[in-house]
Amino acid sequence: MSAEATRQKVALVTGANKGIGRGVAGQLATLGMTVLLGARDLRRGEEAAAALRTTGGDVHAVSLDVTDPDSVHRAAEYVDERFGYLDELVNNAGITGSGQISPADAHDQVPSAVDPDMVRAVFETNVFGVISVTNAMLPLLRRSSAPRVVNVSSHAASLALASDPEGPFASLLPSAAYSPSKNALNALTVQYANELRKEGVLVNAAAPGYVDTDSNNHTGLLTVAQGAAVVVRLATLGPDGPTAGFFGENGPVPW
Repeated sequence: MSAEATRQKVALVTGANKGIGRGVAGQLATLGMTVLLGARDLRRGEEAAAALRTTGGDVHAVSLDVTDPDSVHRAAEYVDERFGYLDELVNNAGITGSGQISPADAHDQVPSAVDPDMVRAVFETNVFGVISVTNAMLPLLRRSSAPRVVNVSSHAASLALASDPEGPFASLLPSAAYSPSKNALNALTVQYANELRKEGVLVNAAAPGYVDTDSNNHTGLLTVAQGAAVVVRLATLGPDGPTAGFFGENGPVPW
């Protein structure tokens, strides 16, 4: 058996000291991977990594602010120096722009009243941060025999669902920041997938569902473990797996 086939798989999850990211990190570690838990606050990241190690996972915290190019560069250097390659990148770090409140209370997202600076801040993390991290990690992903990139999106990114007057979002407040940022993330997912498909890099977007997290003030209906499952599934696709797709727990989500 070749060294390539037996070497330890390495995954990086951004925004992983809590919520869905932490759930993804824990599930990937359970599968036997070395997991790098990216966190803006290294202390919180180290606490989360230590907690996951108590269950036997090989988890290590990495200081990573996706909006800070220097932080992203240092994280890529760390992965390169310690491992020399990366197998899975999960772009999970994201913000709503409205803070820790229920989407039903996010009146500051309504298009006619939204502050453009808030929209810019959301895009800085949810879109430009993904570009920054992905581009920094691509040289390492290209050294993997089965590189996978998963962008954590949302059902709210589905234009088909959002525009349906009888659909699941019809009764919710319109969003001029969070939802459009995830629309853009989905578009980026397709473009990266188109560029990288010939190299065997599979790039997909995941819709975890309405998960109980700080970001929605714990109004979500799904557990973190349930939300993380679809992300992990896409991060561990086989060679015949899809690319340029948008998937939820029950399969493809309409664009």
